[in-house]
Amino acid sequence: MILIGLGSNISGAGFNTSEEVLEAALNMLINNDIDLLERSPWYRSAPIPASDQPWFVNGVAMIRTGLPAVALLEALHRVEGKFGRVRVRRNESRTLDLDLLAYDNQIAQDPDGLVLPHPRLQERAFVLQPLADLAPAWRHPITGLTAAEMLDLLPPGQVVERLT
Repeated sequence: MILIGLGSNISGAGFNTSEEVLEAALNMLINNDIDLLERSPWYRSAPIPASDQPWFVNGVAMIRTGLPAVALLEALHRVEGKFGRVRVRRNESRTLDLDLLAYDNQIAQDPDGLVLPHPRLQERAFVLQPLADLAPAWRHPITGLTAAEMLDLLPPGQVVERLT
C-alpha cells in the first residue's frame, strides 16, 4: 500500500481554492505513471506549529505505481514545483505539499532524502484522521499501530474538521 499525504493552505497556479489545487495535483499525478486508487475526504486543519498563516486543507491518497520509492518522491517534488512550491523554510505556507507517507512496508532512514514511513506522520492529526478514513487496517511498519490507534494517542489540541 502506497500512501501520499496532500496539503495546501494558499491557492495559486490558476486555482481559487486549496481543494482545487489538491484535485489538480491528483490529476497531474495520474499523468505521471501513478494510478489513484482512492482518496480520503478533505479536512481543514490549523497550521502546526500554531501560527497566523491560513488553515490547511489536507487529505490522503492511496496510489499504485511501478516507480520505486525514491523515484516516486522525486515525482511528487516535481508536481509540487509545477504548482509553485519552493522549499525555503519548514512549516511555511504553501500552494501544495505532497508527502510520501508509506510505500508498502518499506523502512528507509536516509536523512538527506527518503525516510519511510514519513517521520512525523504519527504526530499529526491532519494526516492520521484522513488516513484512518481511507485505510483503517493500515499499520505503521515500525510501531505496528493503526492510524486510529495513533490518533487516539495524540495529545488534545490538534483541530481537524472534515470538509467533504
